[in-house]
Amino acid sequence: MSNDTFFERVYDIVRQIPYGKVTSYGAIAKALGTARSARMVGWAMNASHGLEDVPAHRVVNRNGLLTGKLHFDGTNLMQQLLESEGIIVTNNQIVDLEKYFWQPEVRTE
Repeated sequence: MSNDTFFERVYDIVRQIPYGKVTSYGAIAKALGTARSARMVGWAMNASHGLEDVPAHRVVNRNGLLTGKLHFDGTNLMQQLLESEGIIVTNNQIVDLEKYFWQPEVRTE
C-alpha cells in the first residue's frame, strides 16, 4: 500500500471523529488493521495541514498529550480548537481523556 493510500485511509477515519471527541494515533492504526503503524499515522496527520476537512486537532497520543501541537500555526491553536469543542486541556494534556476518547471501528477490508 502506498503512503498516499495509507494517508487517505487515515484521513477517512479522522473525518469521522465526532465534535468534542478525540482519538489517538494508535487507535487509528489499530482501526486500519496496522496496529504497529501509529508513527505513520502521525506522519499522515503532519501532512494533513491544509486539508480543511481533516480535523487533525482531534488526534492526540495515547496519554492525551497534544504531541502534534507544534505542527499548528500559532503556539496554542491545537489547544484552542479542542477547548472550543468543550475539551479541557491542562499542560498540553487532555483532562479526563476517557470522557472525550472516541474509539474508531476496526475495519475489515
